[in-house]
Amino acid sequence: MRIISFTKKWQKLSNPEFTTFRFPRRDRDWYIGEVVQLYLRNRTPQREKLGEAEIINKEVRKIATAYEPYRPTEAEAIADGFGSSVEMNVWFRKTYGSRIFEAPVYKLTLRWLNKRVD
Repeated sequence: MRIISFTKKWQKLSNPEFTTFRFPRRDRDWYIGEVVQLYLRNRTPQREKLGEAEIINKEVRKIATAYEPYRPTEAEAIADGFGSSVEMNVWFRKTYGSRIFEAPVYKLTLRWLNKRVD
């Protein structure tokens, strides 16, 4: 079972269903119906298992092109834990650098199967 890791406990994680944006995997891409383990800070000594969830929807999004950035809707950005679509775009640029110009990103919708935290 594959892992999706988060850097902080976003408010969205307390919802029965939530979205997260992920790049395509190099080994095996994300697919609808896949069950994944969710962790907080997976690659650190403070690793914490949050539970398991199922991917119930997958939408392809382009974060940016050479000429214009992808602008998520305000509703998407707020649902994902950001204050605005501009803040979300700045976070993507800071976190992923030029990768946002090279690859599409998936908007994954997940549904908790079992959750260990609130």
